Amino acid sequence: IYISDIQYIVICLPLPSVQSSRPSLLVLVNNQMAAIYKNIHPVKYYRDYLSQDVRPDGRGLLQFRPVSVNVGTLSTAEGSAIVKIGNTMVVCGIKAELCTPKAEEPDRGFVVANVDLPALCSSRLRPGPPSDEAQVYSGFMHRLLSSSQLLDTRQLCICLDRLAWVLYCDFFCLSHEGVVIDACVLALVSALKTVMLPEVEYNADTHAISVNEDVRKPLELSSFPIATTFAVFDDNILLADPNEEEERFGTGVLTVIIQDGKMSSVHKPGGSPMTKEQLETCFAKAKEHSKHLQQLVNTAFNSSPER
Repeated sequence: IYISDIQYIVICLPLPSVQSSRPSLLVLVNNQMAAIYKNIHPVKYYRDYLSQDVRPDGRGLLQFRPVSVNVGTLSTAEGSAIVKIGNTMVVCGIKAELCTPKAEEPDRGFVVANVDLPALCSSRLRPGPPSDEAQVYSGFMHRLLSSSQLLDTRQLCICLDRLAWVLYCDFFCLSHEGVVIDACVLALVSALKTVMLPEVEYNADTHAISVNEDVRKPLELSSFPIATTFAVFDDNILLADPNEEEERFGTGVLTVIIQDGKMSSVHKPGGSPMTKEQLETCFAKAKEHSKHLQQLVNTAFNSSPER
């Protein structure tokens, strides 16, 4: 048996006819051999599967993984959500604090986003300062908040040039199995929909601040951005919703932002160029997928106990 033929053993050898709740020795051996082959030649391992229009996890090339959304999960935060895409899981918690508005924007509050990728979420990450990947994700979320007009920050202003709200949106990745950006964007929108800010009164003469926790009002969101990521393998195979390995071994990654049913922006951090046909497929699939995700968020929000 040659090592280059191991993947075919896993696919072609028949399973025993004896019914048993325990895996047979043959299956265990095949799984071990496949794991060894994957570790030795990971790119070829994927290439052999993708050449048959199937992925190692059993999905089709343009098939998405299951998505789940839960809102209002953190009682200590003003707004929160947990999003799971396949095995990727991201928690978003939003804390609100009073602050002085920026001098250049005296009639606005502001929003700060930070993405944390701890070592526990992936074996590739190590404890220490924020990784380059985490900083890229934080920058992406900051640009999204600035460009998408998701939230009109003028509603965060309490007193012109004196007092405003700052929203700290912290994202904590519990499991990194690809498309962390997609999960963060979905968690952000879901968490913002649950934010209820208390009523605040400010006396300009005495600078006294009075917070009424019993009277709260929700935020008004101006748009509904949805991120959908694709990967290109060997420059010509397009994959929807790539897992972490497909992102890493692919020759390019593209994230499409659909906002209120229309394409808002595209994020492509380097990699090989994509053809017109590939881009058109990405846009069409992202638009279709965004409808499902928007409905999923609305269902989670409407069924929330705090609702």
